[in-house]
Amino acid sequence: MDKNKSRLVALERKQKYGQDYAETFYPVAKMTTFRTILAVAAMQDWYVFQMDVTNAFLHGDLYEDVYMKLPQGYTGIGSRIKLNDDDDCVVPQKVVCKLKKSMYGLKQAPRQWFAKLLETLFRFSYNRSKSDYSLFTKTNGQEITLILLYVDDLMICSTNQTEIATLKEMLSKSFHMKYLGELSYFLGLEVFRSSSGFFVSQRKYALDLLNEHQMVDVKPVQLPMESNLKLTTDKGELLPSPTPYQRLLGRLIYMSITRPNISFIVQPLSQFMHQPMSVHMQAAKRLLRYIAGTVNQGILLASTSAATLTAYCDSDWTGCPISRRSTSDYCIFLGKSPVSWKAKKQSVVARSSAEYRAMALTSCEVTWLTYLLKDLGLSSLPPAVLKCDNQVALYCC
Repeated sequence: MDKNKSRLVALERKQKYGQDYAETFYPVAKMTTFRTILAVAAMQDWYVFQMDVTNAFLHGDLYEDVYMKLPQGYTGIGSRIKLNDDDDCVVPQKVVCKLKKSMYGLKQAPRQWFAKLLETLFRFSYNRSKSDYSLFTKTNGQEITLILLYVDDLMICSTNQTEIATLKEMLSKSFHMKYLGELSYFLGLEVFRSSSGFFVSQRKYALDLLNEHQMVDVKPVQLPMESNLKLTTDKGELLPSPTPYQRLLGRLIYMSITRPNISFIVQPLSQFMHQPMSVHMQAAKRLLRYIAGTVNQGILLASTSAATLTAYCDSDWTGCPISRRSTSDYCIFLGKSPVSWKAKKQSVVARSSAEYRAMALTSCEVTWLTYLLKDLGLSSLPPAVLKCDNQVALYCC
């Protein structure tokens, strides 16, 4: 525990859609955007810092009329009425608070905070990226400054350190900011910078996960899953409660942000969260044994990379024994740096075009990355290279 914190929070479950809230929105940046920015920053030798907004949701302005009960310890104000000509008495009335500003607990609080920050950044001549609405850019000739927002955490990159100091001063005038120095720990990701580039890992996160399941000193395995393993719903015994399995898989999904080598096994394991069996938990525990032996692994976003996109894609034809659907997999590199990867089950049963569907999915991601890199100042990219090992799919292109 870092510190104790007391805060008045509204009960969002009492809110009704259309009455005291409408649209909701969380400013959450994509992790692919985060990795791509760090890869470009390593290549271009940018300055990278981070800042945090203290009590971010309290800065928003409310558009709706929101009423809240008095907090504990406050009493209602009574009104004096006259019962007859000789006497009067105090009759207590129910008193509520009408909120003038946003606060924690309201469904629209993240949206209002983002609107306030958006107004401030527009006033400072920043533009919002159309590739990722949590990314803001400002260019001045050859100089560029980027702001990546994840709720109330800001990652700031720039070619000019003076521009970062100016931005810090301007933001501090509008919000209560906390300057955290050079980027080192962002959303549970440990970032270490050297002459080779940025090394991003989740070592502490992995150790906490192993400690939670008492698997720190287990004998590690060499592979994250058994060969030719097919998970189904008709083997093993039903777990008494799905909550431990759901919690474990949620943390493994987050760990795949820096571990592309576990994405393929996490994808089928996450399909059984509603009704996990004992064999599914055994496969998840085996994955933890693999993580125990590779706890220091991460990704290196190299500083010597070239500004070229290279994508690798593959598919396991009818890999799911339940639905007979295939799984599309891809991994995209910016030079030597891995920036995007995914393992996803296809939406339909493919009789002969599973590899082609994987190429189509990869092409969509490459197209999006191209637009994102243009916002980062890399507008003259060479054509991206898409690699696939299936000749039929290649001839279909």
